[in-house]
Amino acid sequence: MTAGHLQIVVCGAGPATDVTQLVRAAQEQAWTAAVTATPSAMDFIDPQPLESLTGHPVRSTYQSSPGTRRSLPATDALVIAPATYNSINKVALGLADNYAMTSVAELIGRQVPTVIVPFVNAALAARAPFRHAVASLRDEGVCVLLGPDDQWEPHPPGSGNERQKAFPWTVAFDTAARLAHEYRPASSGASDCERSP
Repeated sequence: MTAGHLQIVVCGAGPATDVTQLVRAAQEQAWTAAVTATPSAMDFIDPQPLESLTGHPVRSTYQSSPGTRRSLPATDALVIAPATYNSINKVALGLADNYAMTSVAELIGRQVPTVIVPFVNAALAARAPFRHAVASLRDEGVCVLLGPDDQWEPHPPGSGNERQKAFPWTVAFDTAARLAHEYRPASSGASDCERSP
């Protein structure tokens, strides 16, 4: 019996190559997982090993293979990681210009517990549109792991390759699983990313 189903949306940034770490973190806790990729993320991942690991096709377009379902599976939690500057701004604005962003918009609209782990440099994170996007998502009840309290901060420009190794895959899953466990449909809408002591 599975503990839950994790939907993963991966965006086009360096840590995407290591998304199997998130899948394995979920599977170690008896969760199932499936991966959806933004179009640019397809340049960073190898779908075949992910499909073998999850048992689900990696979806990146609306085109459905014969015999596969078009609708989203029942989802207990959503993790968007690594989330790029562009994708975070799109999610906050509700833009659904590709399959992954449409899936995200729908799952957040269904009030599925959602965790976003940004992978942005400090120059991009300093921009007003990004700061407004993060605040808007948190107001909507989305957990954005970013800042000193979450022990995950923007990296200096040009240091992404080194920072990629420290990407908090396990923290992302643990936070999503906790939020799914504590989920109450009529919550206040305030995001609570704090991890239990």
